[in-house]
Amino acid sequence: MGFFDGLWPGRAAQFDSGNSTSSAIVLTKRNATVSLNKQGALSGNLRVNLSWRMRTSDIEGRSRRSGRLRHPLQFFQPEVVQAHTQGVVNVDLDLGCMYELADGTKGVVQPLGSLIGDLNGPPYIRLSGDDRFGAPSGETVYVNLDQRDQIKRLLFFVYIYDRTPAFDRTHAKVTLYPGNGPRIEIELDERAPQARSCAVFTVENVKDELIVRREVKFVYGFQSELDRLYGYGMQWGRGYKSRT
Repeated sequence: MGFFDGLWPGRAAQFDSGNSTSSAIVLTKRNATVSLNKQGALSGNLRVNLSWRMRTSDIEGRSRRSGRLRHPLQFFQPEVVQAHTQGVVNVDLDLGCMYELADGTKGVVQPLGSLIGDLNGPPYIRLSGDDRFGAPSGETVYVNLDQRDQIKRLLFFVYIYDRTPAFDRTHAKVTLYPGNGPRIEIELDERAPQARSCAVFTVENVKDELIVRREVKFVYGFQSELDRLYGYGMQWGRGYKSRT
């Protein structure tokens, strides 16, 4: 939601961008976990960013395919474009985070329902903006790691908002930028054409060690199905976005 961007003017300056100059850690099925403790990334703000691109075949349709018939070698050169405006493609992937705090409090931070959270108070998680068109900046959620003792577990997920192409028509990636150490990348590269939501990764506080675990589990429902899968036990209802 563009509405969020101006909610607290000047407040965005407090966010840490993380050190993106280091080489990235890519989480895969075989190497699915990383310890933030061992990376020395236990202070400041953890920035979690969702970005995506669309295939040109989904945007230009048959005209692109017919052009490739005249130039057969183009079949071996897959093309992607950045989805910048609604005029280019109607895509809306949203980033959210379910949380359970040390005192048992449970909830969710997400664009739907204006549940943007709070960085300096419980749940120590805040959504910054809602990118509806795949802009280069994407969508971002911040976690205050200075309050890590207050956090028991987190589930970061991505879901498709209304009238959006399926996951298999997007190239989506979630990147974690700790306040210190290398960034952590997770590709949503497992195709699930009918899926509406995806559990991307979890963060668990295990004996004062923060463990990030790649999940990339697609489901055909929405947040309530992810909740049942991970046992948060919350009540869910239909949510809507403001018209911006």
